[in-house]
Amino acid sequence: MLIDNHNRVINYVRLAVTDRCNLRCNYCMPEEGIAFSDSKSLLSIDEMKRLCNILVGQGVDKIRITGGEPFVRKDLMKLLAYITKLEGLKEVSITTNATLIGPHIEQLEDFGINSINVSLDAITPETFHRITRRDQFELVRENLMRLIESEIAVRINFIVLEGQNEEDIYEMLEFQRKHDVRVRFLEEMPFNGGSRNFRNLNWNHRKILEHIRGRYPDFEKLPAPLTSTSVNYKIPGHTGSFGIIPSFSRTFCGSCNRLRVTATGDLITCLYGKPVANLRTTLRSGLHDSFVEEALVRAVGSRAKDGFEAQEQFGPIFGSSMTSIGG
Repeated sequence: MLIDNHNRVINYVRLAVTDRCNLRCNYCMPEEGIAFSDSKSLLSIDEMKRLCNILVGQGVDKIRITGGEPFVRKDLMKLLAYITKLEGLKEVSITTNATLIGPHIEQLEDFGINSINVSLDAITPETFHRITRRDQFELVRENLMRLIESEIAVRINFIVLEGQNEEDIYEMLEFQRKHDVRVRFLEEMPFNGGSRNFRNLNWNHRKILEHIRGRYPDFEKLPAPLTSTSVNYKIPGHTGSFGIIPSFSRTFCGSCNRLRVTATGDLITCLYGKPVANLRTTLRSGLHDSFVEEALVRAVGSRAKDGFEAQEQFGPIFGSSMTSIGG
């Protein structure tokens, strides 16, 4: 079992399978993209299988597959077929932009994927195009509806972007009124690959909630696990629910139970910190699994207390892109 220096049990890993993405969301990267990693730098499927085995052996029981856009990776389904059968792994989930997932939905159900988070910051075509710089709204909506009709739990991650998509907040709440989906509104984070300046945050979790209260004054708070990053609510008469994630305010850090592994094998113990080890190097060294285990134990044994301490410790990392950090 992995227990950090603040006595927090680490049982959740976000594993990025690629740093590439087929959208160009303006809060994530410049329109021309970023310097993506070459294929030799990425963890191979076999290396990720081995790593997942090691992680589960260390008590990790939840793995979320992220990117970039995971389905850009053509051999992704081989990894999912393998890890969904690992004994001791209770939950396998995926974060996706839903552009490429369509042909795989039935097989994902067969694998027993627990949940899928769809990154969708707009519910109207015009806003979608303005943010993503791509014209794929209808495809995303079609795949989203197919996911909602499947046996897989569906959540929508909606980053509130000042001056860009506030008008879609109410529209998104009307969508979850009709459909069994949890919409989670996130504070914007400054990991934009240098696409624009990020000086302060106006739309924080409090303002988002007050904005929602302006049209939907009656909602109830839902129970959530201590390790949840979102505060969740239910509006009477709505089929779905909504939550708010204070991703920039970082009010949930005290119960953080997660690690990140980037597509190139960097181990990140805090989103607001820098990599503390590279697992790819160890995996390719020919050394025994115990050396990877030791690297994990060392990393969790010196974690920052929260995102603010990590930011002070490592210095500014805001020029990074979320697609390279790992979703």
